[in-house]
Amino acid sequence: MPVVHDQRKLVAVLAADVVGYSRLMGHDESGTLARLRQHRSQRLEPVLARYGGRLVKLMGDGALVEFASAFDALSAAIEFQQAMQEADPERPESERIVFRIGLHLGDMIVDGDDLYGDGVNIAARLETAAPAGGILVSRTVHEAVAGRLKATFADMGNPALKNIERPVQAFSVKWQASDWRGPSTPAAPPSYDDRPKPSVEQLALPDKPSIAVLPFQNFSIDPEQEYFADGIVEDIITALSRFKLLFVIARNSSFAYKGRSPDIRQVGRELGVRYVLEGSVRKAASKVRITSQLINSENGVHIWADRLDGALENIFELQDQVTESVVGAIAPQLERAEIERARQKPTDSLDAYDHYLRGMTHLHRGTRESIYDALAQFYRALQLDPNFASAHAMAAWCHFWRKVNGWMTDRPREIAEGARLAQRAVGLGTDDAAALTRGGHALAHLVGDVDGGIALIDRALVLNPNLASAWFLGGFLRIWNGEPDTAIEHFARAMRLSPLDPELYRMQAGMAAAHLFAGRIDLAASWAEKSLRQLPSFLMAIGVAAASHALAGRSGQAQRAISDLLDLDPTLRIANLREWIPIRRAQDLAMFADGLRRAGLAE
Repeated sequence: MPVVHDQRKLVAVLAADVVGYSRLMGHDESGTLARLRQHRSQRLEPVLARYGGRLVKLMGDGALVEFASAFDALSAAIEFQQAMQEADPERPESERIVFRIGLHLGDMIVDGDDLYGDGVNIAARLETAAPAGGILVSRTVHEAVAGRLKATFADMGNPALKNIERPVQAFSVKWQASDWRGPSTPAAPPSYDDRPKPSVEQLALPDKPSIAVLPFQNFSIDPEQEYFADGIVEDIITALSRFKLLFVIARNSSFAYKGRSPDIRQVGRELGVRYVLEGSVRKAASKVRITSQLINSENGVHIWADRLDGALENIFELQDQVTESVVGAIAPQLERAEIERARQKPTDSLDAYDHYLRGMTHLHRGTRESIYDALAQFYRALQLDPNFASAHAMAAWCHFWRKVNGWMTDRPREIAEGARLAQRAVGLGTDDAAALTRGGHALAHLVGDVDGGIALIDRALVLNPNLASAWFLGGFLRIWNGEPDTAIEHFARAMRLSPLDPELYRMQAGMAAAHLFAGRIDLAASWAEKSLRQLPSFLMAIGVAAASHALAGRSGQAQRAISDLLDLDPTLRIANLREWIPIRRAQDLAMFADGLRRAGLAE
C-alpha cells in the first residue's frame, strides 16, 4: 500500500486560557460564563478579524487560534491582552477574567479544520507557563518579530514544559499600553506610532494579462524543506516577471497568503489579477515533484493542472516548464524569443542555489539577527559559485541595510566590503534585473554613486518591468537625487505590483521622504506613521517622522521620535546626515537638518 503522509503547514498558533477558571465558576457560574462570552464577542473576535486569525476551536475556558504570520499572531495577542486589562475596571481584581497566552511558530499537522502535533502542544504548554495577563512566546516567534513591533522581550531560558522532551527557549513579552489600544478601547491622542491596521481595497484589473503565484505547499517529508518550496515559487515569479506583456504580482504580496487556504476569487480581488497559480512541491532524496494549477480568479474555473516529476539536478528545467505552461495558457501571443530570455539559470551549482534560498528567507525578515544569518548564507553560496551575481548583490544589500540602520560594527571595512560585492554583482549580472537592482541601490548608499545606481536600476526595469523592488528602490534613489514627484510615481507602481507586501513599510517610508522634500509636511508625517506601525525600529522612517512633526509645530511628537532615533543610533548628528543618507540636493538636506534640529538632534 502507498505511504500516506500527513498534510502539514507552517503556522503561528496562539493558545489562550482563563486564569483560575474553576474558582471563578465556583463563585458565580452563570455570571462567569456570560462575561466570558462577552469578552469573546467584544474583544477576542474583533482582534482576530483585524489580524486574520482563524479560531480553530474553543476548549471550555480556552481557545486555539491560527495565524498566517507570527507578526499578526503576537500583534493580536498583545492587543487582546491590553483590551482585557482595561475591561471591567469597576470589578474587584479577584473577580476579573484574566487570560494567559502562549505563542509558537512551527510545523502543524492539518486534519480538516483542526490542527495537531508538537507545535500545538508547545503553544499550549507555553500558555500554562505564562504569567497571568501575560504572553509567553517561543524562540521561533521571537526571531520572526524582533524589532518589527512595539514590544520588548525577556529571555526566560528553557522552562520545563509538560510532555515536551526537547528544550524550548521562551520569551516573555512586555508592551506600553498607549501603543496597543485597539479601536474598541479609549484611544490616546494621535501620535506618530498609533496602530490602526490598514484595509485592502479591491483593485482594478490591469489592461494586460495579470497573475499572482501563491506559495506552493511543502509536501516533503522534511518540514525544513519549506525554504526550498518557497524558492521554487520565487523563481517562477521572477521568470514570469520578465515578460513585458504580463502583469505579475510581486513575491512579497503573494506570500502574504502563506499558510492559508484562501478563496481564489478573493485573492483576485485583493491583488487585482485575473489569474492565480497555486501548487505543491515534494522533495525526497534526489527527486522532485511539482504540481500546479492555473485558476481564473473571476469565476474560480480551473484552466489547467499539471504534475512534473524529475531529478533534483533538473530543477531549473521543471521551473521553466511550469512557466511556459502558464504563458501558453494566458498570453500565447508572447514571442518565442521572449520566452527564451526568461530561461535564465541563476547558477550551475545546486548547493550554491540552496544556500542562496536559505539566505533569502532570512533577508526578507529584515531584523538585525536575520540579516546576519542571511549574509552567512550568501557568503557560503559565493564560496560554492564565485560567479553567482544575485548572491553578490544580496550580500551587498545586507551591508547597505546594516549601514542605514546603524548596525555596522566596523563601518569603513563593512562599507568597503559591501561596495566590492555590489560592483561584482553588477559586473556579473548585466542581464540579471535583481542583481542590478540590489547592487545598484547598494552602490548608491555605500559609495554615494546615486547617478550610477539610478542607471543600473533603470536597466533592471527594462529587463523586468514587473520587479517591485526595482520600482521602490529606484524611488529612493530618485528622492536622494532631488526628484520627489518621480519617486512618488515609482512607489505607487511598486505598491500596485505588491499591494500586500510585508515590507510595505519601506515603500511607505519612501513616500514619507518624497513628500517631505516636496514640501508636503503633513503627508510626510502620515506616511512615516504608516511605515512605523509595521517596523517601529526603521531608523529612516523615525527620522522623517521627527523632522516632519517638528516642521509642522508638533514638538511633543517630534521629541519622542528623536528619543527613539537616538536609542537606536546614539551616534547620529546633524553633521553626519549625509553620511547616513546620500541626499544630493542642498535644499533637501537643509530641510531635513532643520526639522531634525528643531526636534532636538544635536549638531
